[in-house]
Amino acid sequence: MTRPPVPPFTAETARAKVRAAEDAWNTRDPHRVALAYTPDSVWRNRDEFVTGREEIAAFLTRKWERELDYALRKELWAFTDDHIAVRFQYEWRDADGRWWRSYGNELWEFDAQGLMRRREASINDVAITAAERRIFGPRRPGEDDTPIPLA
Repeated sequence: MTRPPVPPFTAETARAKVRAAEDAWNTRDPHRVALAYTPDSVWRNRDEFVTGREEIAAFLTRKWERELDYALRKELWAFTDDHIAVRFQYEWRDADGRWWRSYGNELWEFDAQGLMRRREASINDVAITAAERRIFGPRRPGEDDTPIPLA
C-alpha cells in the first residue's frame, strides 16, 4: 500500500503530508487514521506506548471517546528526506463540559511507501473557556495556513 506523498520530501510534499494527517485526524475515524501507519508502527503519545495498527485504532477510539468535539490544526516545523516534525494544537471538551487546548510537537518517520513507521508526541493541556476557543472543526475550504499562535 502506498500513501502519497512519499519520501524523499520537499517543502511542498511535507506540507501536503501534514495537511493530509490533519484532515484524517479531524474525521475522528480511528480505523481510517490507523491506515496511515505501517502495520508495526510504534508510537509514544504522552506517557503511552502503542505498537501496530490495532493498538493505534484502540488508542484513538479511547482518545475520541474522552476528547469530545475534537478539532485539530497541524503545522510543518521541519523535514528531511523521510522525517517530518510538526507542531499542533487541538481543542476539545471533557464530559463535564470544560474546554481544553492541547499543545504539542510530533516527530514522524516514514517508510518508502509514505506510511508512518514511528510517531513521537509530546503534549500539554491548558484549560480554556468556551470564549477562548479558536479551532472550530476541520479546516474549511479557503482557510489559509496562517501559523498557529503560540498562546
